[in-house]
Amino acid sequence: MNGVHDMGGMDGFGKVEAEPNEPMFHTEWESRVLAMVRAMGAAGAFNIDASRFYREALPPEVYLASSYYKKWLLGLEDLLIEKGFVGADEVAQAHALKTAKPLEHGKFTVDDVERVMTRGGFGRDAQGPAKFKVGARVRARNMHPVTHTRLPRYTRGHVGVIERIHGCHVFPDSAATGAGENPQWLYTVVFDGRELWGPDTDPTIKVSIDAFEPYLEPA
Repeated sequence: MNGVHDMGGMDGFGKVEAEPNEPMFHTEWESRVLAMVRAMGAAGAFNIDASRFYREALPPEVYLASSYYKKWLLGLEDLLIEKGFVGADEVAQAHALKTAKPLEHGKFTVDDVERVMTRGGFGRDAQGPAKFKVGARVRARNMHPVTHTRLPRYTRGHVGVIERIHGCHVFPDSAATGAGENPQWLYTVVFDGRELWGPDTDPTIKVSIDAFEPYLEPA
């Protein structure tokens, strides 16, 4: 979807200031948010792409004013309310008011932690041959979906070259909406900086993105 989260190539946000020796969590509640998101995902409440979509869908003024894990918390609240696992009144009062909706994979236990903390694989068997070969010139489609997509807005309509083919993987655009895995070929595409941002761009700049086949067309 088009939203303020898709900030690649945008001006006016200032320099990124790295925090020296930045801790993993700045406060305890941040670690609890991470735990809740991973636990609910492992229990079958949602997948990673749906989780990302609900964070992206936060209002721009909320998204820009929120820290990293606050975005996670607000997105989690909206997602669980939308899917019927909690009520907005329960979130407001910070405790359960009714029996919870059953989770697809059942209750999450301590024995599940090690499994959950190991990232799963998203590679899938190919349903057909790859449309593009290494070295092929491709154009990122000028697409503007209303739900989750992994195609950066700044590449849309621009021409790049296929550098690598990564096999077939779960298609985030489908998975985020509950439409199934719909495996698609995944490529690394390299763009020249001047192609993306014009002739005044540093001629040495090149940008690589990983792009699914439905994002691309022959150039």
